[in-house]
Order: sequence, then structure tokens, then C-alpha cells
Amino acid sequence: MAVVALSFDMRAPPFGAPPERLYPAALEMIAYADRHGFDQVVFPEHHASPDGYNPVPALLAAAAAARTEGIALVLGAIVLPLHDPVEVAEWIAVADQIAAGRIHAVLVAGYAESDFRLFGKSLADRARAMDEGLEVLTRALAGERFPWRDREVFVRPLPRARPPHLYVGGGVAAAARRAARFGLGFWPLTREEELVPLYQAECRRLGREPGPVLRTAVGVHVAEDPERAWAELGPHLIHLVQSYAQWAGDEARSSSPFHGLDSVEKIRASGLVRVVTPDEAVALARHRPISLTPLISGLDPERGWESLELFVARALPRIRAEAQPSAEDSASR
Repeated sequence: MAVVALSFDMRAPPFGAPPERLYPAALEMIAYADRHGFDQVVFPEHHASPDGYNPVPALLAAAAAARTEGIALVLGAIVLPLHDPVEVAEWIAVADQIAAGRIHAVLVAGYAESDFRLFGKSLADRARAMDEGLEVLTRALAGERFPWRDREVFVRPLPRARPPHLYVGGGVAAAARRAARFGLGFWPLTREEELVPLYQAECRRLGREPGPVLRTAVGVHVAEDPERAWAELGPHLIHLVQSYAQWAGDEARSSSPFHGLDSVEKIRASGLVRVVTPDEAVALARHRPISLTPLISGLDPERGWESLELFVARALPRIRAEAQPSAEDSASR
């Protein structure tokens, strides 16, 4: 079945809409998407970003949970080595109670040096911190009371979902093996065709069935006139890719998919973000999960609403209709 998502990172660069417009608009858009049967909304995390990138995805997800009923709320992703894992367990548990079991939490090791500096942590220690954090978090959310370092860990309330929806995210083999080792789901942020089989094989080697796999969606903006939309989105897209390239530059600039995308033409050719007509959105959804980014890098909410409403009116019903088995197919089963 086609997966249709929204994503909100809440960037508000100086040339775009301010946070006091973006946050109310995001919550209204999420409620609208929920009413129209979107599958999920994704809330990423970064810190110390001059454009106000959302640093607390669980908080925005909890606010969205109070306004919705069916849409999955994906904390995508929490940079676990930055935080106390007991505190993260409490974020997940409380948000999941508000959401009635709809929180999906993706835990990643992180990559941006600026994030780690803000918290007084070392990027070099992230693998150890990730493993220790996952051990503590998974045991705490399973309801255990146990000693850790110089304290006793005990988390209440527990999440509504039992077991909770937990994933390890990452684009390297170590992330796939870590997800299998801890018995969690997996989100391959890159190299999906290589890492998913590795994750599944590692799970079976360890004697357990693989957990759920989240697929990375293609970011789309839907417009009647894509050429005009590309021109309107240009500054927002350049800001987006250059920000990500700068963060990746702390570790491996040359391997970042955002490296060198310094013009709208290059961004367009990369396929990382696509501006499509409703017909093209339907065709794309046949093969990949798609994610609308209606407030991308501070885009005026009015422009975002135009894209979202056009998608709901002209593309989403056809995507859902194609996913339904025909009466003839049903009779043959």
C-alpha cells in the first residue's frame, strides 16, 4: 500500500515565515492530513540551528497527538547520544499515552558536530553512548526497575503501545546490525536496497524475526505549475540543502547527498526534492513513499496550504483507489 506522509522540521530562516506563523500552521495541517487519511507525520531533530530547526520533536508530536486520531507520529529521529536515555524514555511514554499508541520513535547516533558541542558531548563517543542508551531505554520502556550507573531506573507511565514502536535509524551497516541486536525495527536513511537485507539477515542470525522497516519517503511539493513553483521554492530549497551539507561537512562532506547542490537546477537534477503535478504525485506514489513538506524552510503557509489541498483534492483519492483491490480480484481470492 502506498505510504503518504507529512514532514515538519520547523526551519524559519530570516527570509521565510516566522515561527509564530509556522507552528500553528503545522498543527492545523497535521489535523487536516489526519482527517484525510495520511499515514504518518515525521518530526526530525537538530540543535543550535540559527533557523530554529525543531530541537524537541516529542513536544511537537504530543501537541499533534492531541489534535489527531489516526495518523502515526514519527519521531524521526531522536539523536539518542545527546540525551539522558531515561529522559528520552519518559518523552516517548508520555507522548504515546497522549497519542493512544501512535508514537513511532526512531533513535539515531547523530552526525552533526554542532549538536554534540551544544550538549558538551563528543561525536567520537556516539557509538558507545548509542549502545548504552538503547540498553537503558528499551529496558525502561519494558517496565523494568534496574540499577544504572549511580541510580535506579524506573519509568512510569509506560507507553500505550506494548511493545512500543521503536526503531534504530541510520545509513551504515552498524545501524542495521544495532537494530537487529536490540530487537528493534529499522529505518535505513540511505542505501535501503543494501541495508534492509543486512538487517533482516542479522535478525535471523540472532534467532529473531525482523521487525518493521520504515522506508525513506521522497519529499514532494504538489503544484499545478511546477515551473512557477520551482521559482517560488528556490530560496527555501537552497537554504535546506546548504544547511544539511554544512552539518554533514563536520564528518564527511563528500559523502553527503546534499554536497555541491548550490543551485536550484542542481537540486532539481538530484531528485532529493521533487515538485510535481497531481498526476505525477500519483505515479510516484506507486513506487515510493512520498512526503509532503508544506512548510519547507519557512515557506509561507498560504503556499503550503495550496500544495497540500491540491494533493488531497487531485492526487490522494486516486492513490487510495489504486491501493484497493478490485471486486474481481477480491472474488478470485
